[in-house]
Amino acid sequence: MFKTIDIITSGLVAQRQRLNTIAENVANQQTTRDADGNVAPFQRRFVSFAAENKGREAAGVKYEVQRDTTTPPRLVHEPGHPDANAEGYVSYPNINLVTEFVNALEASRAYEANIASFSTTQRIGEMALKILS
Repeated sequence: MFKTIDIITSGLVAQRQRLNTIAENVANQQTTRDADGNVAPFQRRFVSFAAENKGREAAGVKYEVQRDTTTPPRLVHEPGHPDANAEGYVSYPNINLVTEFVNALEASRAYEANIASFSTTQRIGEMALKILS
């Protein structure tokens, strides 16, 4: 039963990281500079998941936050912007709010499913204790 709770917990942590990453994407939707102040649009982040195994047994969920380096920035013609290039275009992150919203909805549903699994596991444990006593 404790292995089950560990697996569920790893799923909860992974989905929480996914939601945090989505929030970071939305917050940086208009960011045109990097942390050092250089002109470089924010690169969208996403979380990839993989099964974590110990030997032949499932041990949980592994996750990794990755940068989307394949999608080009969104160019907007704003000649007066301080970060505009010579042609007057500003490079903004290519973050689609609809996509981020759908991803957040999916992550919250997965989080809820993990909570339901935890509750079911807890009830099974309680029933097992009643049977044993």
